[in-house]
This record gives sequence, structure tokens and C-alpha cells, in this order.
Amino acid sequence: MTSDLTWPDGKTLALSVVVNVEEGSEMTIADGDKKPEPVDELGVALGIPIRNYVNESNYQYGIRAGGPRIFRLLEKYGVTTTVTAAALSLERAPEIAAFIRDGGHEPCSHGYRWIHQFSFKEDKEREFVARAASSIAETCGERPVGWLSRYLHTPITRRLLVEEGYTYHMDDLSDDVPRWEPVEMPDGSVKPLVCVPYAIDTNDMKFWTAPSYAPQDWLDYARRSFDWMLAESAEQGPKMMSVGLHLRIIGRPGRIWALEEFLRHVTAADGVWITTRRAISERFAECVPWRG
Repeated sequence: MTSDLTWPDGKTLALSVVVNVEEGSEMTIADGDKKPEPVDELGVALGIPIRNYVNESNYQYGIRAGGPRIFRLLEKYGVTTTVTAAALSLERAPEIAAFIRDGGHEPCSHGYRWIHQFSFKEDKEREFVARAASSIAETCGERPVGWLSRYLHTPITRRLLVEEGYTYHMDDLSDDVPRWEPVEMPDGSVKPLVCVPYAIDTNDMKFWTAPSYAPQDWLDYARRSFDWMLAESAEQGPKMMSVGLHLRIIGRPGRIWALEEFLRHVTAADGVWITTRRAISERFAECVPWRG
């Protein structure tokens, strides 16, 4: 029963800041894809097989400038995050892997590349899941136990995650608390996987999907969400809140200030546990043991 759930030290709200690292793993003709990644900042999609060098440089901004800016800010406020990383991105940007290691952040798998694995057949998806884990273990010195798909997953993804040793996934937007998910295995047995729900309403992707969305809008929404959930959790019991960030989006000079204002607000609050998704999943499993 989730009524048995508690957070450490009497805290009532667990805040999970998620930093997505996808730059260098996006679609490109150079990596054998049929078309380039859309220019999300402008809403332009090229459906032809041509290499988009300028858009590749737009993604590289996240590695060269946005990422260091974000990780320095996290260090300033003592905030530890979960970094959902496409493994190839960290292979190509060891400096970002170093930020993860040196900052004590949790590396979480966002697949081997930032592509649509939902079209894969079982053998290819199994290799995709396993290769991501091995690669991140090599670049970060820690094997990931969490998983986030790009948009969609297949009916067997969760089984493949269990087989590969993952203990939680975040391909879910349905709640404000973790839960157990039963995963049926080929031999008929059922294995447990923790679902640690994610959120897209507080995600900085809205800067791209809604062109008129301003940093102040994001800050107001995220801060009000936090305040509401903190008050609600104090009355109703433990809750969790997720905030999703991207190196190439919130890492821009005109947006990063909103993240700093949010971090200043949440780190000054009482009753909040700012932590990783791995810590949240492990605490949940400790308080609410799997009983089949």
C-alpha cells in the first residue's frame, strides 16, 4: 500500500530534477538515418535525405555551452539530479559524463541513441537496451538502473528492462507517486519493476512546442506546481514532483535565469527532499515491498 510510503527525515515532497542529454544522438544522415532531426526551435522538419549541419550545431550548443551552464548552476545550489542520457551522447561528449560523475548525479538510460526504438523487433530492441546500459557504465562508471524511452515503447520493453537488470522506468505520466508494475516473463513468472512517473507539463520542451511560451511562464508554472504539491503532500501524504530539463533548451542565456529562480525557491523550502529517481525508487521499494 502506498499509504506505507514515507520520505526520509519527515519530508513530504520528493522533487526530482531530470536533465536530459540527447545532443549528438539525434537523427542525422551522418549516422545512417533516412532524414535529419527536425529543427525544433523553429518548428521545421526536413523529410528529405540531406545532412543538416546547422541543426547539428544547434544541438551541439547544449554540449558546449548549455550543459556546463546548467551543471554549474546545479552545483551552486547543491542539487543532485537524474540525468537521462542517450548513451551515444556521452560517448561523444565525455565532458558531460564527467559533470555527471563529479556532481554525484544519477545516470539513467535514455536508450543508446535518441531515436524511435518502438519500431524495433525484439532482438534489435534487446540489443538497444543492453548496449545503452553497458555504454553508460563505461562513460559514467555506474550502470544505469532506470530507463526513459523516447516518446514511445513497445509491449515488450519492460520485460527487456527486467532481463537487463533495470529496476525502474519512467515511461509514465499517470501519477504523483511511484508504484509497482508486474512484468510477465517468457516462462510465465511475474517480475517487479518500479514505475517512477514523469511529467511533461513542467518540462522545458514547452519552449519549443509553444513558441510564445516565455521563461517567466515556465517559472510561474513550475513554482506554483511545487508550492501546491508541497502543501498537498503535507496534508495528504508523500508525493513526488518531476521537472524535466534539456541542455540545448533551458541552457540558453535567456532561459537559464528561470531555472536559477526555481532552484533558489525550492532549496529554501522546508519539507522537500530533492533527490534522484533511483533514490525515490529504492525508498519506495523499502517502504512498500513487492508482494506479487
